[in-house]
Amino acid sequence: MSMIGLGTHPELVQTRRNWRQWLSRGLIFTDLLVLVWVVFGVQIAWFGFDSANVNFQGALDDLAVNYSTVSVVLIVAWMLVLKIYDTRDARIIGSGPTEYRRIADGSLRMFGLVAIVSFLFQINLARGYILIALPLGVAVLALSRWLWRQWLGVKRQTGDFSARVLLVGSKRSVGHLRTELARHPEEGYHVVGECWAEPLDVDSPHSAGSGVPVYSHLHSVERAMAETGADTLIVTSGNELTPESIRQLSWMLDGERHQLIVGASLTDVAGPRIHTRPVAGLPLIHVEVPRYEGPKHAGKRIFDFLGALILIALLSPLLVCLSVAIKATSRGPVIFRQERIGLNGSSFMMYKFRSMKVNADSELATLLAEQGRGDQPLFKVENDPRITPLGKFLRKHSLDEFPQLFNVLFGSMSLIGPRPQRIGEVALYDDAAKRRLLLKPGMSGLWQVGGRSSLSWEDAIRLDLYYVENWSLTGDLIILWRTLRAVLAPGNQAH
Repeated sequence: MSMIGLGTHPELVQTRRNWRQWLSRGLIFTDLLVLVWVVFGVQIAWFGFDSANVNFQGALDDLAVNYSTVSVVLIVAWMLVLKIYDTRDARIIGSGPTEYRRIADGSLRMFGLVAIVSFLFQINLARGYILIALPLGVAVLALSRWLWRQWLGVKRQTGDFSARVLLVGSKRSVGHLRTELARHPEEGYHVVGECWAEPLDVDSPHSAGSGVPVYSHLHSVERAMAETGADTLIVTSGNELTPESIRQLSWMLDGERHQLIVGASLTDVAGPRIHTRPVAGLPLIHVEVPRYEGPKHAGKRIFDFLGALILIALLSPLLVCLSVAIKATSRGPVIFRQERIGLNGSSFMMYKFRSMKVNADSELATLLAEQGRGDQPLFKVENDPRITPLGKFLRKHSLDEFPQLFNVLFGSMSLIGPRPQRIGEVALYDDAAKRRLLLKPGMSGLWQVGGRSSLSWEDAIRLDLYYVENWSLTGDLIILWRTLRAVLAPGNQAH
């Protein structure tokens, strides 16, 4: 196979180069702006504008340097570290926590080097100047990148600022990967073509219902790359994809213009669980098996207990006000108690502020049957007539869930986890859905902040299973933050 020439799409080649260069230059500018503002801002805040107060002396007699020079050196070194750690690599911008980790890791190592140099040469740098500049710089850099991420997410919904991807593999594996990439356009991979390893009924490219050109046989990859203007080749599984054929595919790519990605047959596995290790020339992927006991889970229980205790103390005035409002506006008890299924299939009594009229559960089966939802393990009634006027407001802002803080405090629930469901819903679980029961149910979770009432059961279970397989305390904090935003600004998806 010859090296691909994209002469048929010169404007696409130029566009792809331009967006990556433009993005890199934009990040350089904003990083520099942030660091100048932070470092010189800390210098002025610590020393003031009086230049007589910003000199420091080292052990050497001829060493007398102004702190403005130190600030300039720190900024230049910081910018170099951000470059060395590839924090501006287009492949990681907007794609997850890797970008933030690289920024924090590089910054910590740079300031560690500053501390070592200061110690070796006995340079008495002001500790406050350093101790403030480091965390503040990392925080503002992260904020800057977060703003970039929001902007990129909007642009990538339409395929802008994204790699143009040609998928290669069996029809089934290509279709699966296409679906998963379409779920997350913010990751920056826009599928522009497919090449199925097995033969097609027709020789010419056709869409096959996928909306992009579909080619047949591996020998069509070169033509497909040229005709679609793809700059990234993602190879999935297929009987025809032998190690030799994948190696030949890599030989025909231009390293300056193209990327080769080999997609393992894994989905919904978070990055920290994956470790790549080359063994005998083979890039073996080690995937950690989830564990559901041990110190990590003990830490989650401590986090839940302290978090629930603090939230109950802070929200106690609101809880009292909501109790009075519920009692004053409708007949019945303030707290609604219902048996739910929790950890390992054990039942517990879950508490909520009552948002429906009394004896609402007796009407559930009839309403589900009328809407044809009785056979789905997600008992949701559209335009539910049982909800009180105040209950609509409570549910929209998730205020009816607040009494579950006591469930968390006493250990039957967690702050974050799969939502607890009724006995009838759990009875409809398949084997995959039963894995939701490996963790304590949560007040909030991925599907609550990822779509709430608008999600289908298939999407809800996919998000819950992803959480069960990949949960972490850092992830819990992110979901808590997104939950707070959903409570304050629920949008049209909350019912």
